[in-house]
Amino acid sequence: MSGAVLQRGPRPGSDCPCSQLQGMASGNSSVWEALLLLPAQASCPSWRHSMEGSVYQLANIFFTLGYMGGSGLVGLLYIHLFLASGFLCTSVWAWTDACAADIFSWNFALLAVSAVQLSHIAYQLRSVSFQHDLQNLYGALFQPLGIPLSIYKKIATCCTVLSLEKDHCYAMEGKTPIERLSLLLSGRIRVTVDGEFLHYIYPYQFLDSPEWDSLRPSEEGIFQVTLTAETSCRFAAWRRKKLYLLFAQHRRISRLFSVLIGKDIADKLYSLNDKVCLSNGLRYDLRLPSFYHLAVPVGELSGRNPPGQQRQQQQQQL
Repeated sequence: MSGAVLQRGPRPGSDCPCSQLQGMASGNSSVWEALLLLPAQASCPSWRHSMEGSVYQLANIFFTLGYMGGSGLVGLLYIHLFLASGFLCTSVWAWTDACAADIFSWNFALLAVSAVQLSHIAYQLRSVSFQHDLQNLYGALFQPLGIPLSIYKKIATCCTVLSLEKDHCYAMEGKTPIERLSLLLSGRIRVTVDGEFLHYIYPYQFLDSPEWDSLRPSEEGIFQVTLTAETSCRFAAWRRKKLYLLFAQHRRISRLFSVLIGKDIADKLYSLNDKVCLSNGLRYDLRLPSFYHLAVPVGELSGRNPPGQQRQQQQQQL
């Protein structure tokens, strides 16, 4: 017994762990075959082990790139360009490799549809063309805000580009009615009140944004300032009624102009703020009115009034 080697075998009725793993693996493989491989073998008795040709692979690359396109006319042009290239490749593959008439017919029909779409989009892009001033306006003001050409076309078709000679007045104080909204395209405009200089208007700034914002659509008014061209100027003008009709039809354009006009008014206020100083030499900041009322006597805040207002106050006192 001492020289004998004891070997402990499996108990009766118990299985070896290795056999259990093999049984589980065979069970999983049988389930896998039952779910996937057997139906596939029933429909496809023999699978091809070789890959399709380069034309077929190139078609799928074109399809992948095409479905990454964006929105707008340029995005649609991008999408249909790659889709047409993909359908062309699959048509060639169906004619030369697959040799299937139905596959070729469908892909060739889809190629024709994509080609028609490409032609239509290209025509739309070509028709969205503007004169030089309006094209520069789009690049400077509207394109940075992400406004597509289709929306800008609606804005541009409602405006008229006009010229203003040097020393001619766009509006006269107390005489010119407020009938339009204008935006300077080139040149420089001087703004005065009672002959006193207020500020300049530079390209891509509105000429009459404060007047536009002060009136409701049904109200009428006249200019309280004089706008004179210091150089030869060109500006885009929108009639009030036509522009309000455009706002009613397109809410996005209405919000866009609301933002642009608000920013323009703020820029004009800050340009006026740079000129106003208190009697003690401090520069008045309109963003901190309460601070100046506390730190400076009320009498010294009279320096905030523009020269024209000071003259009117003096005349009223007399």
